[in-house]
Amino acid sequence: MVFLLAPAVSQEEPPPWPLLNPIERGKPLPDTAALNWEGDLSRKLVEANDRFLDRQIEATTKERSKFWKRDYSSPEAYIRSIEENRKQLVEMLGLPLDSREENQNLEWSGKVNSIHTPLYPGVGVSQVRWKAFDGVYGRGLLLTPIHQRSSYPPEPPPADVIVIPDADQSPEEWIAPGGNDNGVAIALELARAGCQVLVPSLISREENKWTLPNREWLHRPAFMHGRTLTTYELQKVLSAVDCLGNLRAKDERENDHAIGIVGHGEGGWLAMLAAAVDPRIKACGTSGSFGPREGLWRGPVERNVFGLLKQFGDAEIASLIYPRAFLAVAGNEPDWSYRADEQGQLALEEKYTSKKGKPAVYPQPGEKAFTDEFDRFQKLIGSPEGAKISSSWSESGNGISSPELGQFLSWLGIGKGEPLELFPAHTKETAEVLASQVNFDFDEQIAEIDRHNQLLLVDAARVRKEYFKDLKTDSLASFEETIEPYREKFRTEVIGDFEIPLAPANPRTRLYEEGPKTVSYEVVLDVFDESAGEERGIAYGILTLPKDLDLASGEKRPVVVCQHGLEGSPQDVIGEPKYKAYKAFATRLAERGFITFSPQNGYKYFDRFRMQQFKAQSIGKTLFSIIVPQHRQITKWLAEQPFVDGEKIAFYGLSYGGKSAMRIPPLVDHYCLSICSADFNEWVWKNAATDEASLRYSYANKGEYEIFEWNLGGTFNYAEMAALICPRPFMVERGHFDGVGSDESVAYEYAKVKNLYQARLGIGERCEIEWFVGPHSINGEGTYRFLHQHLDWPE
Repeated sequence: MVFLLAPAVSQEEPPPWPLLNPIERGKPLPDTAALNWEGDLSRKLVEANDRFLDRQIEATTKERSKFWKRDYSSPEAYIRSIEENRKQLVEMLGLPLDSREENQNLEWSGKVNSIHTPLYPGVGVSQVRWKAFDGVYGRGLLLTPIHQRSSYPPEPPPADVIVIPDADQSPEEWIAPGGNDNGVAIALELARAGCQVLVPSLISREENKWTLPNREWLHRPAFMHGRTLTTYELQKVLSAVDCLGNLRAKDERENDHAIGIVGHGEGGWLAMLAAAVDPRIKACGTSGSFGPREGLWRGPVERNVFGLLKQFGDAEIASLIYPRAFLAVAGNEPDWSYRADEQGQLALEEKYTSKKGKPAVYPQPGEKAFTDEFDRFQKLIGSPEGAKISSSWSESGNGISSPELGQFLSWLGIGKGEPLELFPAHTKETAEVLASQVNFDFDEQIAEIDRHNQLLLVDAARVRKEYFKDLKTDSLASFEETIEPYREKFRTEVIGDFEIPLAPANPRTRLYEEGPKTVSYEVVLDVFDESAGEERGIAYGILTLPKDLDLASGEKRPVVVCQHGLEGSPQDVIGEPKYKAYKAFATRLAERGFITFSPQNGYKYFDRFRMQQFKAQSIGKTLFSIIVPQHRQITKWLAEQPFVDGEKIAFYGLSYGGKSAMRIPPLVDHYCLSICSADFNEWVWKNAATDEASLRYSYANKGEYEIFEWNLGGTFNYAEMAALICPRPFMVERGHFDGVGSDESVAYEYAKVKNLYQARLGIGERCEIEWFVGPHSINGEGTYRFLHQHLDWPE
């Protein structure tokens, strides 16, 4: 390989951007094939990532059986055989993290108004609330058969049923005939049949002042703490089960207390989950919710249970309910979407929009898909004769018919399964009359969960400290030994690893640009081997070489991998970019004698990449589950080049590249140091804080809806991620006027890192921060000195 001779060094001030000129495509790098691809290679990479994730979802869901060891020899044996799976679902949902209040009862007093007069013959309605957990209350309407009641609160009737509306339905719609489209007021009918019925209120999907659905507003911070909004509403439902049981005498509770649960839409999803995790529920009916779950990423954001699809589809969740009773109705799903077109297709924009939430469409499975999923459920439970299971297709209202209600009641020990004689249907005005008599204070319900999220944020540092209790810092050797299990947890439980070996790199290259001191090549590498299937992924970037690199002598030089930020590309960091903040730092470092490589990371093309995060999270992975292997392949290939010192490959990233600087080097052995520019801060706070003062910096109300990562609050903030980089050198570059966070939050988090390096391990010279008077940008002074020092390359 021959480079042009370097020109004489000019003493003049260099231009603000390197003067780079395209090179007519010539020979590729030695030992590489010619790169002949046309078009936008960045887009090709993002599209390849998308296809890879689709294939991995398909492959993952086919392997669920390895997590199950069902024993069909008897109902009792079956229950024992699935108990571990039930525990794992509970953990996925985050339910063990919030203990429910004990010995709680329904409240009819205080601010909660009671409606003592029966609206319909034989049924009384009361507004109630109950304490669910940590200052969060459930609220709803309680229906009591009058003939069962001689005093207030009522004596318990033969069975209790919790009826959960969809998120956009009020409890009163399920009580007043005509409140639903098909005229069946399920809660009223169950009460008229003798049941005590509780109808909870859910958080609505209405948009708040930040153009976010209320449900997403509450879900985002919760996700950072290992919970979802589904977690919280499920806690309310399970607490309601406790309260209904507490209304009964102890001997009644211990003698097969008959309790059922029915739900529609979001309520149907909650009903199924509640019955799956709580064996006290004897019968479950779900309407407008059951179906194939592989499109989880397309649905409401609060259903984004991290890793759910690895072990659970709807058939598997329902199999946790058996041998108890289960009814599934479909065809009547809520007609709800957010950022979708008239055909119900997600509107994936390649620009910012006024809507800040995740595009979502409520699942509409179709009759065949629904039937196939129910058939799969039957096979999972062994298709036993006489099982108390039923399914139907209905395209109207809440979909649960009079015959199905009669069957459901028989499963609770009431009646012989005959169809119910329905109360005469009225108009929706009936529901409006009832609504005028109740007040659920929806703002307060939102505020309670918001406060709970913020209390979790306050407590998060203590939780992480407890998580890291086994880390030892009495010596560098013991630190390196005890940090390794945490690095493994970060790899497998936080970032996620597909565990697919790297393929032969099969490098393809072509000349790209040259400047007075540099020449660059576009490079494409294969990533995953054939076990990944047809979509094996690619890595793409630009290699920049100094022209004075002496190949004849076998000279080897250090490499700096220069990472772009959000919506960026390799071109942005080598020349005059569309975002001036990069200052062409990849080329400037090459002019200083370093080899640089500028990779394309997959966070580009707005909604198209953001939705990939939800695809990945549905199977327990993240965007970085693809990006990390791409960097492993890049650094492996670089280390094999005859002109590269494989022991001296550094990472330097700006903004989203700074996020990368915290997540990639801990898991890529070839990186010998990391520099985080224009991103380092108190990351958990930045994602989860919702108070007015913090919202200037917080992502809680911003358009980066993919940024939230599962349970970082309880595991790895930026100080803990930096510990995974340690004892390798680590540096932060921070402009005082960078809007990514406040100086105080950056200093607070950095102080913990410096304490680890300097005070506890005695290697303080390996950890630095440079503060400069400037914005969200590369400064290129202290960081350049840091690179020269730790890569042992003269300035």
